[in-house]
Amino acid sequence: MEKYPPEKYGQRNRRRDCTGSWQARYRDPDGRQKQKCFPISEGGKKAAEAFLDEVRTRVRKRTYADPKRGEITLSQWWELWWPAQPKKAVTTTNRKLSNWRAHIEPKWGGWRLCDLEYIELQKWITNEVKGYHTRKKVMELLNQMLRAAIKDGKRIPFNPAAEVEIGAAPKKDAEDTRPPTREQCALIRQHVAVWYRPLVVFLEETGMRWGEATGLRWAHVDLEAKHLKVKEVLTEDKGTLIRKAAPKSVAGFRTVPLTPEAVEAVETMAARFKPVTTVSPIGDGRDLHPEELVFRGPNGGCLTRHNFRRTWIPAIQAAGLARKVRNEETGRDEWWPRVHDLRHVFATRLKDLGVPEKDVQTVMGHDRGSKVTWLYQHSAEDVAAQVLAAMVPDKPEPERLLKAV
Repeated sequence: MEKYPPEKYGQRNRRRDCTGSWQARYRDPDGRQKQKCFPISEGGKKAAEAFLDEVRTRVRKRTYADPKRGEITLSQWWELWWPAQPKKAVTTTNRKLSNWRAHIEPKWGGWRLCDLEYIELQKWITNEVKGYHTRKKVMELLNQMLRAAIKDGKRIPFNPAAEVEIGAAPKKDAEDTRPPTREQCALIRQHVAVWYRPLVVFLEETGMRWGEATGLRWAHVDLEAKHLKVKEVLTEDKGTLIRKAAPKSVAGFRTVPLTPEAVEAVETMAARFKPVTTVSPIGDGRDLHPEELVFRGPNGGCLTRHNFRRTWIPAIQAAGLARKVRNEETGRDEWWPRVHDLRHVFATRLKDLGVPEKDVQTVMGHDRGSKVTWLYQHSAEDVAAQVLAAMVPDKPEPERLLKAV
């Protein structure tokens, strides 16, 4: 009557009979009044009463979830969720941003949280996301987002991505994963540009990761004690080389022994550049201070993977070892052997020398169990012949198990 006064809109009679819907009213855990309407019928009234009983029980048990909180889109949830995440390593952050922008947002960004369904997610990850490792990381990110949505006032009642399967990891022939032998490494060194030979020798003799070796500062090397300290690494952030204050894991902070060959490689590079013994503060990581580094490029700058590939691939081709393998899942071409395979060469060498596995993990900077170290250790190429020699020693032929009848 106040909104539509009779003098302006005409006289309307008040109606005392109910012709609308049944309205079930309740208060949420914050005391705010909510309501939901049901059809004006006997069945509608019973449905409204049942709804009230259920929702009031959930409010008392603190399991109540406001359906409207799950009606925001996944993109809107990302804008809330991502800024709240703890800071991770630069490479981890970049990978998550890439997976969100390239895979999750284009497909699901416009979907509401409450509309995401298991079977749709399963079809998407199976048919549209290529590569086992990409699927694994994409689903890790999506699961993190949806688990957080459950924790944040139960925006959704359950995680629809929790049971999505990414499939089995692709199986590779042993020939595709076995690192080069030491003889093959020597052949590669003969074809590597002279300037880079000390680096290749150093990687093979220490088993250090690329970023650890290229980020090694002169002050962290002790030639008298024949060891070095791994304290920082060089990595890339969106194509820009930066310093990182810590290795890949806590176990990455370690002492690495230097063999005579590794010492010679370090001394060769030190004689070329005469690096300074200072250790500059890392700051934002943009000030690389190459004058402190042991290994540098021909012009004295920092080494990058991209530039070194221009030397590595021609070297393995000239050595007659290069093998180009096409990854059927990703469609990318991969070369064997990789620079990282020198780390596998080192681990396998320690295994063959009988170094205890725990010590191998310490020297290589592993903070997990034997499974990780096992991935770096490979059987010899002639393992079948070795086993046969052990089973059938060079002795007079024993009595045959089968005799002609």
